[in-house]
Amino acid sequence: MSQNEIIEDLRSLIVTDEDVAEFKRFDQYLTKSLEDLSRNFIKYLFEDGQITTESKTKLKLNKMPPAGTKIDIQVPPPPPMNAEPENLELPILFEDDHLVIVNKPAGMVTHPAPGNYTGTLVNAILYHCPDLRGVGDAKRPGIVHRLDKGTSGVMVVAKSQKCHEGLVQLFSKHDIDRVYQALCIGTGYTVAGKLEGSIGRHPNNRLKMAVNVKNGRAAVTHYKVLKEYIGCTHMQCKLETGRTHQIRVHMASLLNAFLLCDGTYGNPGQQKDRLPKALAEYLSDYPFPLLHARRLAFVHPITKEFIEFEEEPPEVFLKAIKILEKDCE
Repeated sequence: MSQNEIIEDLRSLIVTDEDVAEFKRFDQYLTKSLEDLSRNFIKYLFEDGQITTESKTKLKLNKMPPAGTKIDIQVPPPPPMNAEPENLELPILFEDDHLVIVNKPAGMVTHPAPGNYTGTLVNAILYHCPDLRGVGDAKRPGIVHRLDKGTSGVMVVAKSQKCHEGLVQLFSKHDIDRVYQALCIGTGYTVAGKLEGSIGRHPNNRLKMAVNVKNGRAAVTHYKVLKEYIGCTHMQCKLETGRTHQIRVHMASLLNAFLLCDGTYGNPGQQKDRLPKALAEYLSDYPFPLLHARRLAFVHPITKEFIEFEEEPPEVFLKAIKILEKDCE
C-alpha cells in the first residue's frame, strides 16, 4: 500500500465488568487493550481528543469508566519513520551548541504529519543540523513546541537531548514568554483582558478546536489592543498555556474577534463586508490567518542566561497595516 493510500485507523472498545475489576486506571486499560500502541502515543491520542465516548461520561486517564462504556479511538496514519533533510529556506535568528532559534514562515508545517511529509521545519532543520536525529521524538527531532502551518514567527529547536529536556520543562511550567500579534475583524474590543476556557477537539469537526468541550485542557490567553483601524483591530496576545489553535479559538469564541483570513474560525464573507475595500481585495487570496509569533524569551536551559528574540511580522502582515494606516488618513 502506498503512503497516499494509508487511511485513518478507527477502533472501538466496550468496557466490561471484568475490565472494571482488573483496572483501576483508564490509561492502564488502554495500554493493555491497544498493545500495538505505546503508552506515550495513547496519551497523545487522548490529549488530542482522539479517544472519545458517545455517553455523557467524562473520560479521565486516572479513572476507569463504568462497564458498558463504548470507547472510540481514532488512530491517524503514521508519518514516515524518519524525516529526510531538505535544503529549504529557513531564517536562523540565533544558534549555539544547544539550540537554534528560527523565524518560521507562514505556510510551513512544523513537523511531518499525515498529508505533509516533506517541506516541513523538521526537514529544513535536519539539513541545517545533521546531528539532530535522536534529540527528542524520533519523528520530530528537536521539536519542543509548534506553530500552526499558517502562523509565522519565532520558534526554538533543541540541538541536544539535555537542552530538549530543559526546554520541555520550561514549556510545561509556563516559564517561556510567548507574545503574538494578530489582525482581527471588528473594533470596540475591551482594551485588554484575560481569556480563560478549556480547549479540546470540536465534537462535530475534527479539524477544529472548541472551548469548554468534554476532555478539554485548561487554557489562558492574555490580549491587548495595540491599535484600532476602520473595521479592524491590531492585537497583541500572550500565551499562558499552549494549546492547539489557542489564540484563534479563544479570540473567536470568547471575544468574538475573528482573525483576518482565518477560514476555519472566521467568516470570509464577513471579512469582505466589514474591511476597507482595498484591504479586502489585497487579502482576498491569502490562505492563512494573520497571526505572527513576535517574541520568545526564556532562561537558556544550559547556559542559564536570559535570552529573548523578536521578529517583525511578514510582509503580508505589514502591508495590511500600511493599507489600514492609509485608509485612516
